Amino acid sequence: MATPTAYQEHLPASPYWLNKGDNAWQMTAATLVGLQSMPGLVILYASIVKKKWAVNSAFMALYAFAAVLICWVLLCYRMAFGEKLLPFWGKGAPALGQKFLTKRAMVPEKPFFPMASLVYFQFTFAAITLILLAGSVLGRMNIKAWMAFVPLWLIFSYTVGAFSLWGGGFLYHWGVIDYSGGYVIHLSSGIAGLTAAYWVGPRLKSDRERFPPNNVLLMLAGAGLLWMGWSGFNGGAPYAANIASSIAMLNTNICAATSLLVWTSLDVIFFGKPSVIGAVQGMMTGLVCITPGAGLVQSWAAIVMGILSGSIPWVSMMILHKKSSLLQKVDDTLGVFHTHAVAGLLGGLLTGLFAEPALCRLLLPVTNSRGAFYGGGGGIQFLKQLVAAMFVIGWNLVSTTIILLFIQLFIPLRMPDEQLEIGDDAVHGEEAYALWGDGEKYDPTRHGSLHTGNATASPYVNGARGVTINL
Repeated sequence: MATPTAYQEHLPASPYWLNKGDNAWQMTAATLVGLQSMPGLVILYASIVKKKWAVNSAFMALYAFAAVLICWVLLCYRMAFGEKLLPFWGKGAPALGQKFLTKRAMVPEKPFFPMASLVYFQFTFAAITLILLAGSVLGRMNIKAWMAFVPLWLIFSYTVGAFSLWGGGFLYHWGVIDYSGGYVIHLSSGIAGLTAAYWVGPRLKSDRERFPPNNVLLMLAGAGLLWMGWSGFNGGAPYAANIASSIAMLNTNICAATSLLVWTSLDVIFFGKPSVIGAVQGMMTGLVCITPGAGLVQSWAAIVMGILSGSIPWVSMMILHKKSSLLQKVDDTLGVFHTHAVAGLLGGLLTGLFAEPALCRLLLPVTNSRGAFYGGGGGIQFLKQLVAAMFVIGWNLVSTTIILLFIQLFIPLRMPDEQLEIGDDAVHGEEAYALWGDGEKYDPTRHGSLHTGNATASPYVNGARGVTINL
C-alpha cells in the first residue's frame, strides 16, 4: 500500500486537529451506548413486565429513542453544550449545519474529533435517561401523554443538568465531579421517575399485586446488552481513547460484578433463594454507582463501591420501601428510584470520598480535585457533591411536576381503566406473542363451534378474542 503523502494527510476530511483513534473510539462508544437503549432496554422492558404490557413498554422506549434524537439536533444539544444563556442553561439552536458539524468538537475538554461525533455521543446519553425514567410509569401511563412528555422533559429538565455539570455551567466550574452521568442521568431519571409515578397514578390493584416478568431469559438478554454497553457509557466519557478510559472500563465491570454478587447474597440470606431479577437489579445499581467516578477512583475503591451499591439500594428497596407510606403510595413500576436515584446519589457521594488525585489530574479541568479520603481539602469535594445532588433533585422534582400538570390540561396522564384491564391489545391493537391460534381468522368450515343458546363462542373472530352473537 502506498504511503500517504503530506497532501493526503491534510485533506479537508483529515484536519490537523483530528485524532482518528479518538474519533473511532468515540463513534464506537456512542454505538455501544445506543445499543443499551435500542435494543437493550427495549428488550428488557418488554420482558420484565406482564405479558399484556410487553408491547406498550417496548414502544415507550422505542419512541423515546427516536423523539430524543430529533429534538436533540433541532434544539437541545446546544442547550446542553452550547453558549451560556444562564449559569445552568445554554442557548438552544439547531445542530444540523455542515459548518457546525464538521468543525472540531467544542466543549470545555476540547476533544480531537468533529462535532458530529460529539452530538451523536451525547444524544445516546439523553435518550437513555428518558428511557430509564419510563421504567417508573410502565403499565399505566397514557401513551399520548408520554409522547408529549419526552420532548418537554428533555428541553426543560435534562438540558439543565447536562449544561450545569458537563457543558460549562456553574456546577462544572465549581468543580463538581460527575464523570459520566451519575447525577445528570441516573439521579435525575430516578427522581423524575418517582415524581412522574406520583402524578400519573398507580397501576391497577391486580397489576401491583402480581406483575411477573413474561420472559426471564429475554430480560437477561436485555440486561446483558445494558452491562456490555456500559463500557461505551463510561469508556467514552473522557472523549479520548486514553488511560482514564481504560481505568473507567475496568472499574465499571468490577463494580457491577461486585454489586450483583452482594445483592444476590443478600437475597439468599434473607429469602432463601437467589432471584434473577434481583441479580439484574444488583448489576444495575453497581453500574449506576460507579458511573460518577468510574475513571477517577482506584479499582479497590470500585470494589468498595460495589459492596455498598449492592447493599444500600437493596435495603432501600426491600426494607425501607415497605416501611415508607410515601414510597408505598407511589407506584414506581421497576423501582427506578432505588436502582438509579439511590445508587446515583450514593455513587456521587462516594466519588467525593474516593476520587484519587493523580487520576483526577489526568482528566479534570480543576486539577486540585480529590476525594475526602485523600485529605488535602478533599472534604470540600464531598460537600460540593452533596450540594450538586440537592440541585439535581430539586430541579427534577419541580420541572417534572410542572411539565406533567401542563400536559394534564390537554391529555389524561393515566390510561382509562378499561384499557388498563386489557393492555397492549386495547392500546396498540397488537400483542407480544402469537400463541396457538392468535392472529388467525376463525374458519367455521374447518373447525367445530361450541353453540350455547344464541351465541357461538369462538376463541378468535377476525383475529381478536370475542363472542359472535347470532341475531
